[in-house]
Amino acid sequence: MSKKTENAENKNEQTKQSTSQVFKNNLFFMKMMFKASPKFVLFPALDAIRGQVSIFFEHLILIGYVLEAAEFGYPFRRVAAVILIFAAAITLGMVFTVLAGDYMQEKERPKVREKIKLMLYEKARSVDLACYDDPEFYNSQVLAISEVDKQIDQTMEFIKSVLSGLTVFILTGGYFLAKDKVSIIFVVITFVITFGLNQIYNKFSYKVRIRRNPHERKREYVKRVFYLKDYAKEIRLDPEVTDVLEERFVEANNEVLEAEKSLAHKKFGIAYLKDHIFGHLIGDTLYTAYLVYRYAIMHAINLSTMVMLFNWFGGLKNSLRIFTETYPKACETSLYIQKIRDFLGYEPKVVSTSETKPSSPAKALTLEDVSFSYKENLPAVLSEISMAVKPGEKIALVGYNGAGKTTLVKLLMRLYDTTSGRILADGIDVKDYDLTSYRNSIGTVFQDFEIFAGSVRENVILDTIDHADDAKIRQALTDSGLLKRAESLPMKLDTALTHEFSEKGVDLSGGERQKLAISRVFYQNASLMILDEPSSALDPIAEYQLNHAMIEATKEKTVIFISHRLSTTRLADRIFMLEEGHIVEEGTHDALLAKNGKYAEMWKAQAGAYINV
Repeated sequence: MSKKTENAENKNEQTKQSTSQVFKNNLFFMKMMFKASPKFVLFPALDAIRGQVSIFFEHLILIGYVLEAAEFGYPFRRVAAVILIFAAAITLGMVFTVLAGDYMQEKERPKVREKIKLMLYEKARSVDLACYDDPEFYNSQVLAISEVDKQIDQTMEFIKSVLSGLTVFILTGGYFLAKDKVSIIFVVITFVITFGLNQIYNKFSYKVRIRRNPHERKREYVKRVFYLKDYAKEIRLDPEVTDVLEERFVEANNEVLEAEKSLAHKKFGIAYLKDHIFGHLIGDTLYTAYLVYRYAIMHAINLSTMVMLFNWFGGLKNSLRIFTETYPKACETSLYIQKIRDFLGYEPKVVSTSETKPSSPAKALTLEDVSFSYKENLPAVLSEISMAVKPGEKIALVGYNGAGKTTLVKLLMRLYDTTSGRILADGIDVKDYDLTSYRNSIGTVFQDFEIFAGSVRENVILDTIDHADDAKIRQALTDSGLLKRAESLPMKLDTALTHEFSEKGVDLSGGERQKLAISRVFYQNASLMILDEPSSALDPIAEYQLNHAMIEATKEKTVIFISHRLSTTRLADRIFMLEEGHIVEEGTHDALLAKNGKYAEMWKAQAGAYINV
């Protein structure tokens, strides 16, 4: 294992927390739950207290009264009346449990989960794109979101356990103090030792979870490959790939197993000490011997008191055991909640520095010595890029894979900020614009675009249909060449796409999907349009038609094409050739061919066999 990996693992496995931090984290999450639904927290909490009060009076007070009545000959009617009163109170308590504890909790739980998850989803929408390039942050984000349901349930159990244990401790502890103070010592000794061991055990459990997480992600990826439709064709055409995937699944599974085994012996040893040595030996056997000694040798307590103390010692011990088990679980929960807090507390670095809004119908762009690296310790992806784009100009970025074309347009959209240099839009540094307004002024189609599980209409506007302009949607679909196909669908523009949420959903072809993605740009009517491989999935005729439709629809717009198909770049006013993060050539199509440089080399490789150049 390398030192870097070792340091990363050590960093991940830091599980030390102060009691104050544990309290603050759990309180933070309780407040989130309470804000989402006060009933979800309050009613089960009250029921936890009521349940223990009921048990105490039923099993100790009532039984004690019945034994006393038998001993001293109380009247039957009097005893029967007391029993009936207790029975009525217990019945009412059970009704409260069903309505407040069970029904209310089941009814409100979905609401709590929904509101907290929406809060996390809203945050996920605003974090910097660079966060997805950081495996540590991404792992924490996945863990934070995936653990929400579990942490809601565990926090609720924590609340109920604490209140339940506290109620038992106050009621039963008061009884023990009145009858035999020394018995409390046995309870306290068991409590302190078990508490410490439980804390150690749960820290080991958290360490195992952290070690498992990256390997479980690999395992989940393989699982997705086998059930997602996206991979179905490749798996059937190249079944050998499943051997590789299965091998990786086994490797990931073995890594998960190794993570479990890494601390299994320690966890077993701690659990054995906690449950058997200090739980049963000291807690039960020695205390029983003490009671017999007090009764038979010292004659300090009578038989009935000895019986009651013996019977209720388990209850008092369990009430404290709840604390010994609950606090370490609260520590474990706190570690996950800290992930959630860190995620929610993340402050984006790409932010608005003013409220200036873009105004011109077509952007003028200027890049001044722009350089960029995804991380400080990685080589620059772009180096000293300088270029100027006039309003309404059509620009093409070409180059081999990895040249930096897509990274450049991500900087133009401020998905990232430059490492050095600056980008100006209409003479203003893009950092000085209101971020949301600036991004809204740019229409984009990425080469790895996504079709969402929604209707055709929703996929065009990428918004709720309340804000839809039907005429604009149809015009956008017309410009992209998809309207005829959309109108032929069973529910026309309201037809659901994909089978994710509807059995009647429709799957579009690759070319149709690309046309749909392009229609989003036309609908947006942005002042700057960025088209990353806009026609890669289209046949030559559809590509020709789309290119001319795009030129016609974007007459007064600034457009930046990224394309490996150089037939598209012929439509551009100017072409920039990128190589290893540098602009190596610039000019019109004809000028670059005449130069007989790298662009001409790419052109001849694609078209030379068919066209005499």
